[in-house]
Amino acid sequence: MIDLKPACREWNDLLADVSDEHLTKPTPCSEYTVRDLIVHIAEAAQGFTMIARRASGGGGDTDPSPEPAAVGLGDQWHEVVAAKVRTLGGAWDAPAAWAGRTDAAGVELTNERWGRIALTEMVVHGWDLAQATDQPFSLPHETLQACFDHVAEFIPNAPVPSLWGPAVDVPAGAPLLDQLVGLTGRRP
Repeated sequence: MIDLKPACREWNDLLADVSDEHLTKPTPCSEYTVRDLIVHIAEAAQGFTMIARRASGGGGDTDPSPEPAAVGLGDQWHEVVAAKVRTLGGAWDAPAAWAGRTDAAGVELTNERWGRIALTEMVVHGWDLAQATDQPFSLPHETLQACFDHVAEFIPNAPVPSLWGPAVDVPAGAPLLDQLVGLTGRRP
């Protein structure tokens, strides 16, 4: 079991300082602007929460708040997205969330794998958001290590290989975060 809450808190801390002026800026994830990245994380958080809750017997519903795309990232977008991300962090606290297998988006994986993918979404896209909005990004070593271990093993064997760019060479001895984002095709 991995604690997703530190990565979720960091994401929400970054999100709190994103202004409407940031929304059209590009991110290191080339297919996303800041707005697109925020919508993606809100949707991913809701989907990964659903996986955790189904596995732990909590049902498939996540929350009744509108999708960020549906609200057009209007006046409440900070609160809507932050709530989804907080819910994600808490949903994976249940040990049962990490047990069993789930078919999501036509891909069946162990729930442990889904939880690690959720962590990777929060960490890597958190770094993307920090870079795009010129904010510092910091996570506990154990969170980064868990994400790095997953990425190093999973990306070369991912069921949908096109989700990540080719790995970028990172100097030997580089910080763990730089090594991690380099594996996902980003230049630290």
